[in-house]
Amino acid sequence: MSASLPTCKPEDVGLSSAALGRLSTAIQARIGQGHLPGAVALIARHGKVAYFEAFGKQDPAGGAPMVKDSIFRIYSMTKPIVSVGVMMLWEEGRLLLNDPIEEYLPALASPRVAVIEGETMRQVAANRSITVQDLLRHTSGLTYEFRGTTPVHKAYIDARVARLKQTNEDQVATLGRLPLLHQPGTRWEYSRSTDVLGRLIEVISGQTLGGFLSERIWEPLGMADAGFSVPEKHHGRIAEPFAKDPDTNTDVSLLDVKRTALFESGGGGMVSSTMDYARFCSMLLNNGRFGGTTYLGRKTVELMTSDHLGSIPGDPELLPPGHGFGLGFAVRTSAGMAPFPGSAGNYYWSGAAGTSFWIDPAERLFAVLMIQAPVQREHYRMLFRDLVYAAIGD
Repeated sequence: MSASLPTCKPEDVGLSSAALGRLSTAIQARIGQGHLPGAVALIARHGKVAYFEAFGKQDPAGGAPMVKDSIFRIYSMTKPIVSVGVMMLWEEGRLLLNDPIEEYLPALASPRVAVIEGETMRQVAANRSITVQDLLRHTSGLTYEFRGTTPVHKAYIDARVARLKQTNEDQVATLGRLPLLHQPGTRWEYSRSTDVLGRLIEVISGQTLGGFLSERIWEPLGMADAGFSVPEKHHGRIAEPFAKDPDTNTDVSLLDVKRTALFESGGGGMVSSTMDYARFCSMLLNNGRFGGTTYLGRKTVELMTSDHLGSIPGDPELLPPGHGFGLGFAVRTSAGMAPFPGSAGNYYWSGAAGTSFWIDPAERLFAVLMIQAPVQREHYRMLFRDLVYAAIGD
C-alpha cells in the first residue's frame, strides 16, 4: 500500500482556521437550503492535509450522512488520469507526441472534415493527421455530441457514439466513420479525444484501460476505490444526486456505476473517493513522485502542465480568460483575467456531476471538491476556489 497523506492543523501550513470555517458555513448553508445534497472537501498544502470535511447526505433519498470515503462519479476528472497513463507510455519510448494516431488506431486514418453551410454539410480531406498531442490537448477536431447542434453533432447522436454497450475499440471505429468538426490542430474543441487515448493505451499496453490504470496508477498510489464501476460490497458508499434538480426541477440521471462497465470511458467513466483523488493530486504536485515512487519525471509533469494552445483559439465557456490547455489539464497563464483567484501555473479540471480539483504549484496547494449536483457545478467550483484562496494567511 502506498504512503498516506499526513494531516495537520490549518495554521501549520499557512491557512486560517477561521476562514476555513467560513467555507464550511457556506457549504452547510447551501445544503440547508436544499440546493445541494452533500459534499466532501479536501485541502492540502506543503504536503499535508489541513482540511478534510464531509457535509450533508450521501443519498438524499435516504438518511445516511455523507462520509469522507463516499464514492463519487468523477466523469471528466478521469481525463487527467488517462493523460498521465499516456505520458507513462511516452516516457517508455512507446510513442511520440507528434505521432499520427493512425499508426496505432488505423480506424482514424484519412480523416474527413465537415464544411458546414447552414443545415447542410459537405466533407473535405483533413490537412493533416490527428496526432497524440492533438488528442491530449483537444485539438483533434473531434467533439462531444452535447456540445452543439450542427450536422456533425447530430451525426454523433445518430451513430450513438455515447452508448454504453460498446467497447473502447467499437467507439474508435464509430468515430473514424464520422467527420471532424475542425481541421486537426486549428481549434480547441472539448471532445471525445480522451476516450480515444483510452483505446490508445489499450493498443500499446496490450491491457484493458482499467487493467493498465489499476496496475500503473490506482494500486501503486493506494487509490483503493478508483475504477470504472463500484463493487457490490461498496454500493452503500455511492454518493447520489437529488432525483430532481432543485433549480430547474428537471430529472437528474447519472451514470449507473453499480454495473460492470463494458465501455471504459477514458474521458468520463471513473469513480473515486476524495482521498483517492487527493493521492493523485499529491503525486502531480510533487513532480510525479509519491511515497518514494516515481510515476512521472519532473520535466514530463512540467510539459503536461504548460499551455499547448498558444494562439490556437479556445472556448471561453470552458477555458476562462487567462487560461490555456496543457496535456490533460486547463492551465492558468495569468494571475488576473479570470473571475476567480489563483496563480499563474495552476492546472485543473472538473467533472460533469460537480466534482472538481486544482493544483497550485506556486502555493504548494491542491484542493478537491466532490459533489453530485450537475446543474450547480459551476457555482460550487467558483465558490470553493474563492474561499480556499481566502484562507491563505501567510
